[in-house]
Order: sequence, then C-alpha cells, then structure tokens
Amino acid sequence: MTYYAFDDASRQTLADSAYAQLRRDIIVGTRAPGERLRIEKLKKIYEIGPTPLREAMQKLAQDGLVNSEGNRGFTVAPLNANEFQDLNLARTVIEKEALRLSIEQGDNLWEARVVAAAYIMGKEDAMLSEALGDLPDSWEKANAELHASLVSACGSDWLIKIRTGLHDLCERYRRASVNQKIGSRNLQAEHSGIVEAALARDADKACALIEAHFGLTAAKLVPKEPTHKEAVSQTE
Repeated sequence: MTYYAFDDASRQTLADSAYAQLRRDIIVGTRAPGERLRIEKLKKIYEIGPTPLREAMQKLAQDGLVNSEGNRGFTVAPLNANEFQDLNLARTVIEKEALRLSIEQGDNLWEARVVAAAYIMGKEDAMLSEALGDLPDSWEKANAELHASLVSACGSDWLIKIRTGLHDLCERYRRASVNQKIGSRNLQAEHSGIVEAALARDADKACALIEAHFGLTAAKLVPKEPTHKEAVSQTE
C-alpha cells in the first residue's frame, strides 16, 4: 500500500482518526493489555501511515492507555488493579459532589433526563444479566448517559469536565470488571436504587449508593492473565 504526503492539517486529521480507532480498540479489548503495537502491523489494520500512527500513540501514552518504551516502540498499558483503585477514588469524590449539587439544584428537565436514561439503563441491565461474552457497546453507552444525567445539573463545567475524563479512563476497567463478574451483581438494582434516591432528593442516600456502586466495580476487578498463546502473540 502506498502512503502519500499530506499537509499538516490532513496529517492531523489522520492522527486524530488513528487515535480514535486505537483508543476504542484498547478500551474494548481488541488491542489486548501488554500487546506490542508495531507500526508495520498497524498500518495494514487501520490503513493509516506511520507518522499519524506515531502521533496517535504519543497521545494515547499521555492518556495512560499506551506505554512508550523508547526505541522498542509502544505497548498497550496493562490492567493495573492499584491504578484503578486510585482512579476510582478520584472519580467517587468528584461524582458524589456533582451528584449532591445536582440533587439540590436539578429542575424538571433534569428529572426528565434522569428518568429517560434510567429507563434505557434498566433495559440494558436486564439484557446484560442474560448475556454471555463481551460487554455490549449499547450497555456502556446507556451507563455513560445514566451517570452523566445524574450529575448534569451540578452547575459546574469543571466538575463535569473532570468527571467525564475520569469516566472515560475507567471504561476499560469497568468493562473488565463487568465481563469477569457478570453474574455476581444485580446492576439493575444498583442503578435503580441510585436513581430513586436522587429523584427523591435524598442526597446522602444517593451519594452512599454511588460510592458503594463504584466500590463494587473496583473490588470485583480481577485482571485476566494472558494465556501462553496470547502472551506469544502479543510479542509478535
């Protein structure tokens, strides 16, 4: 395949595209933890030239999703339970404050958004309890919207921005946690309990439930050790 020269704007667009595709593949597990990200292999997979790919991986390294190993290139960052505990602590503190403010300040439109998000989340949770295999993207989308709706009336753009960033960083860990312990939690009950407390304007109860909800996700994270075959393929 031939790669043509592009101006700076075109190259940046390609780098952004490569970043988005690689980021998604890392989060959903298509690019496995510890996998070596070889430029020659990635060029064929994503049909993007080496320069935008390197720029994308530098950005992913800043996000903590990729490790830079100097002349050896890049590898997908491993799942680290200690890191997730730290991320989860930060997210819990931010989320509880944003939720408390939203409960205090939320109007009818806030309530309507929460109710709509909870309805879709309930359907996804019900299907998830019967599902096998990978976590559906539709569940992750519904989960993101539910938690975003709950804090949407906090009145602080910075709280929302920080919370969203932490949510995204936690997504890869959440997927691993829910996938590995899919039958051991009643997510539908957890989500509905948080929503009911929020709509009842019981901030203390809602915050306690959200803390317990995040804590269960962190506690149930058991990073999967690669099989010998997977370990060999990651180094190729």
